[in-house]
Amino acid sequence: MEKTPEAAPVRSIKDLPSEENILPGTPVCAGCGGLLTLRYCLKALGSNVVIVNAAGCFTLLSIYPFTPFKSSWLYTAMACAPAGAQGVRDALDVLIEKERLDPEDDLKVVVLTGDGAAYGMGLASTSAAIHRNLDFYYICYNNEAYGNTGFQQSEATPFGSKTGTTPPGKTSPAGKDFPEKDLFEIWNSHKPPYLATISPAHPVDLINKFKKAEKYRGPKLFIALSPCPPGWATDPSLSVKLAKLSVDTGIWALKESVYGEVEHTYIPKSFKPVEDYLKLQGRFAHLFKPTRQEETLKRIQEMVDDYWNRYKLLL
Repeated sequence: MEKTPEAAPVRSIKDLPSEENILPGTPVCAGCGGLLTLRYCLKALGSNVVIVNAAGCFTLLSIYPFTPFKSSWLYTAMACAPAGAQGVRDALDVLIEKERLDPEDDLKVVVLTGDGAAYGMGLASTSAAIHRNLDFYYICYNNEAYGNTGFQQSEATPFGSKTGTTPPGKTSPAGKDFPEKDLFEIWNSHKPPYLATISPAHPVDLINKFKKAEKYRGPKLFIALSPCPPGWATDPSLSVKLAKLSVDTGIWALKESVYGEVEHTYIPKSFKPVEDYLKLQGRFAHLFKPTRQEETLKRIQEMVDDYWNRYKLLL
């Protein structure tokens, strides 16, 4: 277990780092929750990083010769970003060993990927990287579908969601008719040094998780629920509100794990009904009109309640 001293935690939003390591004017969608999350992540990580990007929405961020990043950027195919990160990390280590790079000038290696790669196409290479104890950060911006190619179902798409490949109809009135993967538990079974869920609506929690992760050498993994206005059929101005509602309804649990030991970092004092979150999104509109799908709505609420009851945290 390799550790370095932990940085002092941030107490309030006023204490967030002021430095911006991703500049405005990107071509991604207005109101993108993933972009806001990435902005906070890079505030925590600083500019001395190499970002290895798996093909997805954020591939649009850095298109030669233009980039919004102060840091370096490497693009890879969807399934192999962790393998690319391994090559970068190995190269940096060789340069340090040969004294061609001062250890103080070492760079953090960061994989940046959407849920299509994280939950599906790239899961094998991620598992292998965790198994090898690769020293890297892995950030998944999860908009719960393949957002870059028409919002098709991914393995992160929740039960009851409409996507381009799960339209509600006679055979499946609910849209997607089975739950998403629990990627947190899949990763946690590897017992990595650090694993966390994060939210753009809780920047203090997010920054402190990166500060805590920094003291560990090895895989450091972060999953962010990222509201997607075009895919979720929502107004761009609602993205932070939706991110907050996902936490307040219990749909998105803010938690962390250190070597397999899970703790929740934020628990609402009282949980709001899941309907408060669902009814604001066009992808769930079919659950309410033309007739309410009571059984589907009840099942979604029960799945959320079952999760919190499992941890004995439902108040």
